[in-house]
Amino acid sequence: MSNDAANLLVGASTDFLRNFSPFNRMEAEALAFLAERAVLGFHPRGADILTPEAGVPTHFYIVQRGKIQARQSGQTTVTEYTSLTLGPGECFPIGAISARRPSTNAYVAVEDSFCFQISADDFLHLMQISPVFHLFCTQYIASLLTQSRQQLQSTFAQRAAEQQTMTTALGKLIKQDPVFVTAGTPTRNALERMAELHLGCMVVVDDGRHPVGILTQSDLLPRVILAGFDLSRPIGELMTANPHQLPASASAYDAALEMATHGVRHLLVVDADSVLLGVVSERDLFSLQRISLRQIRAGIDNAADIEALQRASKDIRQLALNLIAQGIGAEQLTQFISALNDALTRRIITLARERHDLVGIDFAWFAFGSEGRHEQTLSTDQDNGIIFRCADATRLKGTRQRLIDFAHKVNEDLAACGFPLCKGNIMASNPELCLTHDEWKSRFGDWIREPDPQALLNASIFFDFRVLYGNERFGDQLRSALNRAAKGNTAFLRMMAANALQVAPPLGRIRDFVLEEDGTIDLKKSGARLFVDVARIFALRIGVESSSTVQRLRQASAKMGISPEEVSAIVDGFNFIQLLRLRSQHLEIEHDADGDNRINPESLNELDRRILKEAFRQARKLQLRLKLDYQL
Repeated sequence: MSNDAANLLVGASTDFLRNFSPFNRMEAEALAFLAERAVLGFHPRGADILTPEAGVPTHFYIVQRGKIQARQSGQTTVTEYTSLTLGPGECFPIGAISARRPSTNAYVAVEDSFCFQISADDFLHLMQISPVFHLFCTQYIASLLTQSRQQLQSTFAQRAAEQQTMTTALGKLIKQDPVFVTAGTPTRNALERMAELHLGCMVVVDDGRHPVGILTQSDLLPRVILAGFDLSRPIGELMTANPHQLPASASAYDAALEMATHGVRHLLVVDADSVLLGVVSERDLFSLQRISLRQIRAGIDNAADIEALQRASKDIRQLALNLIAQGIGAEQLTQFISALNDALTRRIITLARERHDLVGIDFAWFAFGSEGRHEQTLSTDQDNGIIFRCADATRLKGTRQRLIDFAHKVNEDLAACGFPLCKGNIMASNPELCLTHDEWKSRFGDWIREPDPQALLNASIFFDFRVLYGNERFGDQLRSALNRAAKGNTAFLRMMAANALQVAPPLGRIRDFVLEEDGTIDLKKSGARLFVDVARIFALRIGVESSSTVQRLRQASAKMGISPEEVSAIVDGFNFIQLLRLRSQHLEIEHDADGDNRINPESLNELDRRILKEAFRQARKLQLRLKLDYQL
């Protein structure tokens, strides 16, 4: 073929590709690479272009003319469709060729068709040289996750038909126009209106109808009746200022989490300009779930003994299962579980304080590990500690012992509520974990200066901390000291990186997954941990204050030049692994049961297997970045 003819073909291919995404946004050099290597092939009607039996795909296809049907293999339908028709500009098989595995679909020409094709090696090279194409090929995990959630929800179709779900936007839950008064309204007038309209609260707004306060029925006894408040005085003197509010686009889940976190029963719904639209109460959320959020939170706050908290712990678990059934994402689920477990832990601490003399001791209760990261699943043991201040050195020993005695009671009560005692003794009742601020700071510094294997292990546990109860300034001060010490020690971070790379994603070269001897994958050790470890290193290197894996990834990436789209794909992968852990754990009765983080990939439907493989690929990409950053 002459050069002129070849150039004409390349030009024609380029013109065609520019009509479709992502090629219309692709870099000029990458598009030229694709057009020069694309070969146009003819596939007559009924011809098999690619099948699972053909093994790992050798080519990547772009439909130029005609129609190609992607038909699911096997007997089980895993999405809302059994086949999908691809037309001009659409591509296949992205997942299979990226992961170097056989296709899960059979691709058949349903009419005479033409397809551009490039070799698998050229496809992989194109992903390397074109960020636009790379993003196109990796971001599809988000759409797969949506399909997975839809599939899970479909098993609860009857229930979904009977009621709205926790994914419902708050704007849709508002039943009536908002009722409000201004801050200068006499309190008596506001209360009379509440009684007349049978309202549980009265919203106070400014002249622009922006909420400035709220008065609820529960406020009346302590603030009005017992306090003998003069009802002729303005409600602005009585209201709770800065009421909790969310936009109309927020979900019922967001409202439930806000209520659970702050212990409130009403949330104000506002528009984009913060103008009041209405009020959503706990009662509005009750119909969305079988387990009452109010019952759980009230059960925790009013619990007088451990037996009552044990019941609340079981209710938290059941509520989480309901939310899983409704398709709530893993990030939101783990936050919800952590928020309610935080409330339960604080109540246990409050009850224990009533039996121990801690007057005059300034301290804080630390959560470490998954609880410290806001990432608790339905199965977790205890990881906690205490930080305190003692200005008088002569009283240090006695103060520490009083706190240890108190911590023993808290640890025992947490165990009674379904959080097993830590087998590694990472608990506040351990004298080695009941330390002053200076002692914690010194210990963190020692691990950073001399990062032996034990120090690296300690760092992976204790650097994920947050204050659950007590003086929160202790946590802020320790985090600042930790970030300063770690950020300036490249050798320590490099050793942490080497440690994080010791476990590789369980992706096989021949089979989809590398399984352990029992035929399972440990989703905690070989899945979630891979993301957690890298996020921790990024956070220490950049100086991120958050202890959450997802927030660490998002905040650090902005300073490391990682695109938001790439981070979203990584976060989606992490969250899917977390969701699989939650879905497998609900079958267990006890927290931290043997095998509750293990899953047999063969038990997954084809869609979830595809997403799990993509999630592990995201972990591998994250580890590769770490490896390149530290030249390991």
